[in-house]
Amino acid sequence: MKTYSQKSSEIKREWWVVDASSLPLGKLAVVIADKLMGKSKITYTPHIDNGDYVVVVNAKNIKVTGEKMLQKKYYRHSQFPGGLTELKLEEVIEKNPAVAIREAVKGMIPKNKLAADRMARLRIFDGAEHAHVAQNPKEIK
Repeated sequence: MKTYSQKSSEIKREWWVVDASSLPLGKLAVVIADKLMGKSKITYTPHIDNGDYVVVVNAKNIKVTGEKMLQKKYYRHSQFPGGLTELKLEEVIEKNPAVAIREAVKGMIPKNKLAADRMARLRIFDGAEHAHVAQNPKEIK
């Protein structure tokens, strides 16, 4: 029996929509990363990017467990001396909740040449409505 290896011409992408208020941030990121990589498909091939599009709604209503709202920190550096900026999760959600979701998903995707294309298929919206109704996305329970 031969091992099946998907060709790039055989890729069929679907659209999925997930509500960010339904799961804690970490579990939500696992579900999103799974769909972006295509691991839930029977045609999964590690070296071919056969993942789907994921639309996240209600990003402002992110849930986390424990004291993560106050203890979890996000760092960025301006590449100048003393340019380290530190923000708590609570502050990040106030400014732009998409950053928290995007960083969580990015941490769960393999760091290789396919990562940028996979992350480009992630669409995050603050409210309950999104601009991809025409694609007829299926809901992830």
